[in-house]
Order: sequence, then structure tokens, then C-alpha cells
Amino acid sequence: MNIDPALLQRAAADAAGTQQYPAGALYVVATPIGNLADLTLRAIHVLGLVDALACEDTRISAGLLRHLGLDKPLIALHQHNEAEAAARVLQRLAQGQRVAYVSDAGTPAVSDPGAALVAQAAAAGWRVVPVPGASSALAALSVAGDARSAGFGFVGFLPPRGTVRHAALQACLAAPQAQVLFEAPHRIAALAGELAHAAPQRTLTLCRELTKQFETVATLPAAQLPAWLLGDPNRQRGEFVLVLHAPPPAEAEDAALPAAAEIMLDVLMRELPLKQAVALATELSGAPRNALYQAALRMKGS
Repeated sequence: MNIDPALLQRAAADAAGTQQYPAGALYVVATPIGNLADLTLRAIHVLGLVDALACEDTRISAGLLRHLGLDKPLIALHQHNEAEAAARVLQRLAQGQRVAYVSDAGTPAVSDPGAALVAQAAAAGWRVVPVPGASSALAALSVAGDARSAGFGFVGFLPPRGTVRHAALQACLAAPQAQVLFEAPHRIAALAGELAHAAPQRTLTLCRELTKQFETVATLPAAQLPAWLLGDPNRQRGEFVLVLHAPPPAEAEDAALPAAAEIMLDVLMRELPLKQAVALATELSGAPRNALYQAALRMKGS
């Protein structure tokens, strides 16, 4: 950041300094997900104001502070020591200090450490102040163009393997809203294959390296994703956010089937041809025939 840190701090104070910043409070500060210019003036002001900075990785946060011309005590607080480190943060709050928490990138406590710290601080009666900013999930949603979805579900990383992963993926596919998933580069090809097999016609938006130099955004049917990834070796590098668009109306109706109707249909399909099973399930359950038919096709293909 080629700017005088003192000038930057003054600009941040002018823009954000009129708000109250109580002592004895935890400030949950969003940091850039790749582009340093996405750090807000309010975040810069808060980082300059606090007495200490709790952070997921002290090396990354120390670098950020250097860019801002700041020097603060750092408290390492990550997924392996959050309970212990949270106690140190609460001690500082009890002394009337302001403490900020930042994760390595983006908004803390959203698929990153920080939630346990926030819960402990709130339970102890300390004020917790959000300082919003960059979020890879919201950035991906903003360019997905899923006009059909009413809201969204945030999934983050799926379980890495086995039946638990399969069940989580099926739950994503059955949800009526758009679903936001994270994936690591060494598993993106596997996830692409799973989605192409389970829901080839569903629309996906894949975002790679959001806000960074080689940012890529592609919207395409799930069936095309494996080939798209193979089209360029660079497409499997970096950090990934995927938006699984909301299902088409027929699939949404299918997802809303009562559990009892789906179980009945599954039992009938073991003994009867598909059309007869659907007809009987419609008569017995009262569920929509088209929804049962779509569910039957999915069961037959799985």
C-alpha cells in the first residue's frame, strides 16, 4: 500500500471516527480476501484504536499491521487453541481494553475461527462489535446472478469423505435456496465430478481466487464443470467458492416432498415399476404426482 500510514490513519479517523468505540469490547474485524484495497476505512480506524489484536495467524496479521504502519500486541487465536486464547482476550476486556479479532482473510467466525471467542465474550457480558467488510461467500453470490433464489444457505467446506460427505452434498442439492460451498484445490476435481453425476443440469457458479490477480468466475451446468476444470491446469489452483444455484421449480417441488411420501415411494419402487410406484404413492400419500415422479427418477438414477 503506497500511502503514508499517518495520512491513512487520519483519513480513516475522519471517515469513521465519529462512531462510538467503547472500551472493554471485542471488535470482530473483516480483512481482505486477497486485495488489500478492500480493507475498509472503519477497519483501519479500529485496528489503530485497539489495545491488542487477536488473530488466526500472527505472521499474516503482523504483515497487515506493517502495511498500515501499526504495531500492536498480537494474540494467536486459531482452531487449535481458541478456548485457551479466548480466556486471555477476556482478561484484557476485563481490564477495559479494546481487542480486535481478525482471521487470515475475510469475515471471522464464518468458516473461520472466532465463533467460540465471540460466544465466550458475549456470555461474559462484554460487548461484541462487528466491523463488516470482505466476504468470499457474499462476493460469490453477488456475481452468481441467481435471480430465482430467495435467500441462500452457507455450507462452507463439506466433510472430506465417506457417507457423511455424500449426505451433506445431497442435503445441498435438496435445499430450495442457493447453497455456498468452499473447496480446496486438491479436492475441487472430485467435487466437480460428484456434482456432475448427482445433478448434471443444475447451474453452478465457480469463483476462483476472488479479488486476486487471477480471479476467475464461471457460470455453467454442473455437467460441464469437470471438463472446464481440465481445460486449463491453472483452473484447479487457488481457493474456490461455489454457488450451487437454486433448483428449477420442478426440483424445488421435489425437495419439498414430505419425508413420509419419499419413504413410501422408495419402498414401492423396490417392488413395482417406476410409473406404478409413482401412481400408487400419489394415491396413498396425496403428494403431487410430478414431484413424486421427479423423486422417483432421482432414486432410480442413484
